[in-house]
Amino acid sequence: MLTKVFSASIEGIDAFPITIETVVERGVSFTVVGMADTAVKEAYQRIVSALAQSGITFPHRRTVINLAPADIRKEGASFDLPMALGILASNELVDGSVLKDYMITGELSLDGSVLPVRGVLPIAIKARELGFRRLIVPKANVTEAAVVNRIEVFGVDNLTEAVDLINGKSDAAPFVINTRELFARGAQDFDFDFSEVKGQEAVKRAFEVACAGGHNILLVGSPGSGKSMMAKRLPSILPPLTMQEALETTKIHSVAGKLAKGAMLMTRRPFRTPHHTVSPVALVGGGTSPQPGEISLANNGILYLDEFPEFSRQVLEVMRQPLEDRCITVSRAKYTVTYPASFMLVASMNPCPCGYYGHPLKRCTCMPGQVAKYMNRISGPLLDRIDIQIEVQPVAFDEMATSVPSESSASIRERVIAAREIQQKRYAGEKGIYCNAQMNSRLLHQYAWPDPKGMAKLKERMERLNMSARAFDRILRVARTIADLDSSPGVESRHISEAIGYRSLDRS
Repeated sequence: MLTKVFSASIEGIDAFPITIETVVERGVSFTVVGMADTAVKEAYQRIVSALAQSGITFPHRRTVINLAPADIRKEGASFDLPMALGILASNELVDGSVLKDYMITGELSLDGSVLPVRGVLPIAIKARELGFRRLIVPKANVTEAAVVNRIEVFGVDNLTEAVDLINGKSDAAPFVINTRELFARGAQDFDFDFSEVKGQEAVKRAFEVACAGGHNILLVGSPGSGKSMMAKRLPSILPPLTMQEALETTKIHSVAGKLAKGAMLMTRRPFRTPHHTVSPVALVGGGTSPQPGEISLANNGILYLDEFPEFSRQVLEVMRQPLEDRCITVSRAKYTVTYPASFMLVASMNPCPCGYYGHPLKRCTCMPGQVAKYMNRISGPLLDRIDIQIEVQPVAFDEMATSVPSESSASIRERVIAAREIQQKRYAGEKGIYCNAQMNSRLLHQYAWPDPKGMAKLKERMERLNMSARAFDRILRVARTIADLDSSPGVESRHISEAIGYRSLDRS
């Protein structure tokens, strides 16, 4: 008897349907075809044990399972549950006539329990897109899948529950959550706040400009000046995720297996902090079984690189293309996948190996030439892609000792959100452009061109500092953001002056 069970596999951050065809005939054998990897073929042992622990004797007949389409490689253990149900349906132990309404995924344990799998959210989205009425997933993944509406989602703890559900013997109801209510509630919770930061008003202003326009920012300062401490507070002033951004971000983390058990939508923008020993593959993604890298896990959020020059040159240079294109295409001999990588780069570094070059109180102990060599670890093209470069000075004792609280993150965030709303209206008709940092040359001429006085100032500074054409574009983008924070329709000379002030390394 031939039965068909429907499941899905992951490619990039999207799912594609897999049809599991099962035929049971005379004989005693078990065969899986359809470019299945070792984990899929090992499902036989898990299925036999799971059935036995569930009180069902494995039908010892010739069983052939085909995973269609047969020309695409199938990986992982997420096909265990649909394969087991297909075997039972072919042996008339499960009602095979209703399987056409279900998409099913889940890994089986030897005791018959259903273990969580990765990529449930994109699978649920694909199931709804293909018109399936019901979705069966592991109980640990049910909250994640229930984010998708217009499809009935059932979470099962073990194989017996899945069999009873298919046979109509279960009174389990579809799992339902109020996505928007939970999303709105979680978007306001932050562990750190800028009200705890004493002094550093210039840096806070630079952060406000960076978040308002989605600009990359580099902090240069001596040890203990507060670079990392302030960077950790950046998520508290970023605008909240839209529902579309939350879905995309959650899909990436779901595919990577980074969602916590029982997690729903991600409500806060990601903040990723890879160590400086990270490899290029871990940063951009890939591997034997392709996985999103750190730049994709930071999509719609922040990628924070502390001790910037300590990262290997190869690691830093692979970021140049994603910083421009906001996506990364990983091409290997067996696959080509594209992951989104629209992140805001925040980096921090010391000005020299000892850390005290330019310090107002401590003497730098570096030899002549060491400072330049240290700074040259970061290539010019990469620095050009960082819109804001600012020096962080140590905080004076009187500022640290004051009991007067600083401006809260909520107040700064209000101004950031107001500036982003201006940009969203401005770029409403532009596909893939949502903030000033994403402006192309045409939009720069249309929206960010300064007045004659501002252009004269920009020309003088660029000629004196020998800035590149890319730096010219960056200054205009930052100036447009500053003008948005001022609610100014045009870019004026004062906006250009402030934007040029954020190119510290060009001045050095």
